[in-house]
Amino acid sequence: MNIKWDSQGDGPALLLIQGLGYGRWGWEPVVPGLAAHHRVLSFDNRGIGESDKPEGPYTARMMADDALQVLDEAGVDRAHVVGASLGGMIAQELAVVAPERVDRLVLCSTTPGGPDAFPLPAATLKLMAEAPALAPEVALRRFVENALGASPPERLVDEIFALRVANPPDPAGWQAQAAAGMTFSGVDGAIEAPTLVLHGTEDKVVDVRNAELLAGRIPGARLELVAGAGHLFFWEHPEAFLAPVTEFLA
Repeated sequence: MNIKWDSQGDGPALLLIQGLGYGRWGWEPVVPGLAAHHRVLSFDNRGIGESDKPEGPYTARMMADDALQVLDEAGVDRAHVVGASLGGMIAQELAVVAPERVDRLVLCSTTPGGPDAFPLPAATLKLMAEAPALAPEVALRRFVENALGASPPERLVDEIFALRVANPPDPAGWQAQAAAGMTFSGVDGAIEAPTLVLHGTEDKVVDVRNAELLAGRIPGARLELVAGAGHLFFWEHPEAFLAPVTEFLA
């Protein structure tokens, strides 16, 4: 399996795991700040970007093995791990199946999965129902807007939209990744790594109530909410991501 990864900066290793439909470029606003203190490893999940796109469906557990492959290829025995959305589910799996490889864990805009987790918010369900009738570029822009907080700056929508257009997901790979998120029913074991849970209060993709549920299931986990921010809060408010993450990892 070819998994495309990059390394930037120097210091303790920090592995970044992106969510559905986003390649390693999805961390663009925060990598410089993180790389000032860490060796930052970012990669394209299977099914997107320059990584292989095997036939799906995928599982979060399967994608956690890819993350371990990145650590192995980078020569890293142990790393801090940050996961967003689907990447947060993958990071949870990684922390359970290979606890000796995970130092500290940061889970962003994600869910613990399982029957008690809160489902997709109404705004996302409505958009998913409307999208097939929209022109592709209109639907894509609407999904970008939906991933941000209320009344996002037009320039930010333009920036992310342009990156999505320049990095179109493989349709089959997207569906295979989506299956990993939809079938994630929670991890089979306890997460022992010190954990920080971050979530935007206006997240229309993953219900913010899942943040409290997730933090409650991890002993000693710390929960911080970013007021007014959406699913991609690290794009909207990079400083609101970097400050708590840098402090936590230190």
